[in-house]
Amino acid sequence: MNISVVIPLLNEQESLSELHDWIAKVMQSNRFSYEIIFIDDGSTDDSWSIIKQLSHKDTNVKGIRFLKNFGKSQALHAGFAKAEGDVVITMDADLQDNPEEIPELYNMIITENYDLVSGWKKKRYDSVIAKNLPSKLFNWAARRTSGVKLNDFNCGLKAYNKNVVKHIDVNGEMHRYIPVLAKNAGFINIGEKVVQHQARKYGETKFGMDRFINGFLDLITIWFLSRFGKRPMHLFGALGVLMLAIGFAFAIYLGIDKLFLNPSGRLITQRPQFYIALTTMILGSQFFVAGFLGEIILRSKRDKNRYLVKQELNF
Repeated sequence: MNISVVIPLLNEQESLSELHDWIAKVMQSNRFSYEIIFIDDGSTDDSWSIIKQLSHKDTNVKGIRFLKNFGKSQALHAGFAKAEGDVVITMDADLQDNPEEIPELYNMIITENYDLVSGWKKKRYDSVIAKNLPSKLFNWAARRTSGVKLNDFNCGLKAYNKNVVKHIDVNGEMHRYIPVLAKNAGFINIGEKVVQHQARKYGETKFGMDRFINGFLDLITIWFLSRFGKRPMHLFGALGVLMLAIGFAFAIYLGIDKLFLNPSGRLITQRPQFYIALTTMILGSQFFVAGFLGEIILRSKRDKNRYLVKQELNF
């Protein structure tokens, strides 16, 4: 199979039929063998009913329905697990991503040997204050922190070599950082393509300003995990050594001063240096314990289901 199109969605009943027809037209005109995987992330409208209708009409349509809303990352994880195409395309269900971009994205993966190609919505039709400016700040921070030189990390329209989606673990809200996850997994041939962005045709956006706050917090998380996720003792142990060294230095100073330099002076417990020494040694010990616990958890963790599937279609 040439292409798997993975589409996570939440309450997009108005756009699904139009999106399906558009994708099918592009695929058939380019003679691609394909599948369209809709992942219903707990919709409360008629989205699932429409997906069922589409699957009866077109056997290339497959559906996954979550028991409740688990989030876009979990939806992508489920779609990636089921995808069978040599190239996997992700796109949003709101018709803001243009399916006409798919053939060129496919060719960049197949003929130019990219591991991942991310869309860049250079000209956007979103609110400048609500989305554009926060997005620019977010992308700048992501570039500086991750070293991945993309202009638009959060564009839903992306193309992947099949090996990428089968070897990265998209969880939490890490869908924003899939290029970073891919780089950390060893897939370094990451490209970018300017794509056409369209104004939302139906309904309202599901994202608010809180996603940018969460995005920056997730950026800190992924930076930490990429640097110390497999060796937490390297961070906490280093901080522990630093704190203990400061504490012991103050303790030695207080001891020498009391025994040899000023034996008739104040009690050690009456001096502020005593409390600095005590506090830093306690903190150093706690950092060491945190590092040991992190190593133990890392070695004993087990995979757990992060979502519950209610129904599947055509798998």
